[in-house]
Amino acid sequence: MATTTTPDPRPSPGAPAAGDWPARAADLVDAVVEVLRDKTVRPLTLVARAVVFGVIVIAAATVTVALLSIAAVRLLTVYVFDGRVWASDLLVGAVFIVVGLVAWSRRFAKVPAAAPR
Repeated sequence: MATTTTPDPRPSPGAPAAGDWPARAADLVDAVVEVLRDKTVRPLTLVARAVVFGVIVIAAATVTVALLSIAAVRLLTVYVFDGRVWASDLLVGAVFIVVGLVAWSRRFAKVPAAAPR
């Protein structure tokens, strides 16, 4: 004689009952929305934050460089070149040109040379 087992009629805690279709559908919708949020909204939020903070950093760096160059010209004019603004402008301009030339020379990544055959 074969014995049959009957399923436990008590649902596990936290799980909806077998006949509770609205709760199961709501759980499924909740799970789908959570997966979509994890796959789309969170990465987009990170990208938006990076863009905003990047713009803030670039703006702050631009203002800082401008103010430091103005301060350098003023200090050089008063304390080093005795009122000759053209000399201060020339020196600060030369520094900017050197920095620009160094940045220009590093604009491409160096590619290692291929080994001869």
